[in-house]
Amino acid sequence: MSHYHPLTEAEAIEIARSVPNVFEDGKELQCREIGDGNLNLVFHVSQPQTGASLILKQALPYAKVVGESWPLTLDRSRIESEALIIQAKLAPGLVPVVYRYDPELALTVMEDLSDHVIMRKGLIEGGVYPKFAEDISEFLARTLFFTSDLGMNQQEKKQLVKSFVNPELCKITEDLIFDDPYTNSPNNSFDEHLRPDAEALWNDTALHLEVARLREKFLTHAQALLHGDLHTGSIFITPESTKVIDPEFAYYGPMGFDIGAVIANLLLNYAGQEHWSADEAARGARRTYLLDTVRDVWTGFESKFRKLWLESGVDRMARTPGYMDDYMKRLLQDTFGFAGCKMVRRVVGLAHVADIDKIPDDRVRQKAQRLALAIGASLIRRNRSAGSIQDLIDIADSAVKAAKD
Repeated sequence: MSHYHPLTEAEAIEIARSVPNVFEDGKELQCREIGDGNLNLVFHVSQPQTGASLILKQALPYAKVVGESWPLTLDRSRIESEALIIQAKLAPGLVPVVYRYDPELALTVMEDLSDHVIMRKGLIEGGVYPKFAEDISEFLARTLFFTSDLGMNQQEKKQLVKSFVNPELCKITEDLIFDDPYTNSPNNSFDEHLRPDAEALWNDTALHLEVARLREKFLTHAQALLHGDLHTGSIFITPESTKVIDPEFAYYGPMGFDIGAVIANLLLNYAGQEHWSADEAARGARRTYLLDTVRDVWTGFESKFRKLWLESGVDRMARTPGYMDDYMKRLLQDTFGFAGCKMVRRVVGLAHVADIDKIPDDRVRQKAQRLALAIGASLIRRNRSAGSIQDLIDIADSAVKAAKD
């Protein structure tokens, strides 16, 4: 079984049984393939008699969403496994435990999180997660700071950059987020009623200029080791626990890309409340909760990041008066811009979100789509003038009010 091939459920059971200290000998194991993503097989192996279980995640050599005509490197499995191990050291308890990595099979064996729910699903169903902002801001602050030139030896960081060169998955991001939505690309996918909105994006050269600036940062600004795909579908959650999963897009890039991804997905759910809230009062309350969470994510991140800078910073020049404030301002502005790009692509690009796409009523879905586009485009346009997280709250509030007029 050492050479690469897509695993069967029987083979997944055989591998799972060999992991020490998980399953009892002589008792039956059950397996089912549960992957619903675009790039991998995911097997859930359990022992009903004991309740023990684990997950086997195997990279496929192509994108499932397109097929074998879109080949992908299997090295992303190594990148994911190594990223999870680094994240576990820097942010203990906030990622699943990795039991084993098999490079021949492009396979990672890890902790089962079936007692959690995917955050996107939880938010759609009206879940409230009081620890989320605290947990995700801790994850972001520690993983970004301690893999940056601020928090680690600069020469050691350069060696780490080499380990996380991830060109094929970065190309997916470069195309699907920073290029395709702004031109008549065959990769785009949108409801026909949005064609005028899509064409407006294609012809908006002022918006393109801002996206080009952000794309340049994604291409060149190796600030820290990013998760690279930190949306609410990559977070398992309960009211008491947060676990970040799926860092196969990990690479060295601009910190604001990860922070912006989290915020964008909260705002996409905010737009989707056109359907998911029962009435106007419930919609207002839910949107207040979501914007409060956005605010808490940023403020929690900023305060923790600044504290790490003061207590654990390794770069003498970074202690120059005024530098930290300037750095954090630029980081906030990057967060705005990247959040906007993430929102736009989820409406007119190749891969959408259930928060909006699962709205059954065409009229309501259209309203949510246009609200998401309005917020996203405003964040992109105003990214370089952003001064506080309140500016983002105001943009979202204003877009809702404009949609009512």
